Amino acid sequence: MPLYRDFSDDNATILVWKYEEGEDLNHDELLEPENAEKVRDYHPKKLLEVLMVRKLLKSLKPNSKILYKEREPFLSPKDAEISITHSFPFAAIAISKNKIGIDIEKFNPKIMRVIDKFTYENERGFIPFDNEVTFYTIIWSVKESMYKIHHSKHWSLKKHYEVKPFELKYLFDISCRVHDDQLSDEFKARVKFFDDYCFTIVEE
Repeated sequence: MPLYRDFSDDNATILVWKYEEGEDLNHDELLEPENAEKVRDYHPKKLLEVLMVRKLLKSLKPNSKILYKEREPFLSPKDAEISITHSFPFAAIAISKNKIGIDIEKFNPKIMRVIDKFTYENERGFIPFDNEVTFYTIIWSVKESMYKIHHSKHWSLKKHYEVKPFELKYLFDISCRVHDDQLSDEFKARVKFFDDYCFTIVEE
């Protein structure tokens, strides 16, 4: 299992794997019995993504499982925090002492069709016209990473998750926050690019 990228730091192990034809991904060995029904109707590529994440986990914590509570993954036994993400052919896992969110997104001009779903017009003033796809993909991905730390079925990426203005030369320190009427939690996001993908990391 060739590792594609390692973005680990002092608090977290963060690994990215790129699938290659012929990889050994044994469904019966890797998938938790508790998740068999969940993946029963998955598209073959989505199932591969699930199995890739499990194989990454086995390389780090061979006696642990990934289970779900209301669609949120957690480790069993719960001795660390976890975040997972995938976009074929990539899959990634983060295991941390603290809450962590990771997300991977492919740069795609189609994101321009949905910017009203996750940003307000007054948030967009710093985005250069000639590089909108890059900036909006980063914003979407950072908000997805924050959602994995701080989420509620009553919250929206547009209303409750904010990414402060940033420049592409400072992608290691993007200010962002989660907020509602009762709270406002500040975070810093790290963003990495590879193979026409955006990879974001938000740590508590």
